[in-house]
Amino acid sequence: MRITGWSGVLAAAGLLLAGCAGGPGGGGGKISDGEVVLAVLNDQSGVYADTSGRSTIEAVKMAVAEYQAKYGDKAVAKKIGVKAADHQNKPEIANSKAQELYDRQKADVILDVPTSSAAFAVATIAKNKKKVFIDVGAASTELEGKQCNKYTFHYGYNSYMLAHGTGTEVTKDGAKSWYIVYPDYAFGQDMQKTFAAAIKAAGGSVVKSDPTPFPNDNFSTFLLKAPGLNPRPQVLGTMQAGGDLVNLVKQYNEYKLRDKGVGLAVGLLALSDIHSLGPDALAGSRYTDMWYWNLDDKSRAWADKFQARTGKRPTANMAANYSAALQYLEAVQRAGTDKSADVVKQLEGHKFEDAFARDATIRAQDHLLLHDAYLSQVKPSSEVKTPWDYVKVLKTIPASEAFQQPDPSCHL
Repeated sequence: MRITGWSGVLAAAGLLLAGCAGGPGGGGGKISDGEVVLAVLNDQSGVYADTSGRSTIEAVKMAVAEYQAKYGDKAVAKKIGVKAADHQNKPEIANSKAQELYDRQKADVILDVPTSSAAFAVATIAKNKKKVFIDVGAASTELEGKQCNKYTFHYGYNSYMLAHGTGTEVTKDGAKSWYIVYPDYAFGQDMQKTFAAAIKAAGGSVVKSDPTPFPNDNFSTFLLKAPGLNPRPQVLGTMQAGGDLVNLVKQYNEYKLRDKGVGLAVGLLALSDIHSLGPDALAGSRYTDMWYWNLDDKSRAWADKFQARTGKRPTANMAANYSAALQYLEAVQRAGTDKSADVVKQLEGHKFEDAFARDATIRAQDHLLLHDAYLSQVKPSSEVKTPWDYVKVLKTIPASEAFQQPDPSCHL
């Protein structure tokens, strides 16, 4: 497998970012195999390739460079490798790739893993091999529920955060009746469940919910059904993401559902989706996000570095993977070793802020990252004054409110 860097340099997936600093470090001899290996496992060729994909590898490399610049000769991790693999959104491939990364590639941590079913497979491997797994790209709350384990962390967002932002706020603003369409696998099923609960709690109702094939490029059967439902839904809640979402929104606009009284709410929206469609295709649509590149000075400064490196603005998923890689390396630094059990102890309960997360805590009970979230709205193109600045943040949802309470089924 080859990775195409945005600088135009082709590098093998096992490219090493060598920390050349010498001298006495805080953990000499305590790093397994003489290096710390970070592995990115995600979709590099399918529907989530733009949301995360190869650009996430660049975000992780940025975290490595930041760690090395900060600690220099005092770095515990003197040599750091970054490796990658494509799981193609298939749990069976995620399973085999995770085993290969942990065993043959000597990965100390696996990062990202969009697609909840794939994330469950990797979480099981991490548990069995006692290796750290920090999931960023999957939304299922089962990662901190039935699927939780000592070595798995859930980082960035989950379906509860998304539903209790978008589902609650859109319903409270008057869109009381919903038609939900969701991809028929673990992520979509969890999104349907959490959105339905949030809508009901806010005083609304779900007229109908329909599962759709995954991946899928034709949603006409479901979209044409919407205006004829009784009662007619005021809003179509789409739980698709990435390339599937792009296809659905194009068809939603082709069928002029907004003109027929069916608005649009998006469960999970990425900057890359808006860029692909153009802001007018989604103008006025509200959604909940975990980060935005133009949120504040700290976010913009990191996004500028990322754009200089890749030629584009980062999605929230890319920023979250940068943060996950950085916080993992900081935990290695505090532990003085890359031994998994010691690193886990340093991550549990850790409080921090970085370019991605505000008011962040890694909850010790279930390894869920708590942080501020943002109810956002897509601007029409007439309001876009800066390239890539497609979104206005309507409301900050504090970390204390953005996520669910610990699930009693989680036993670490």
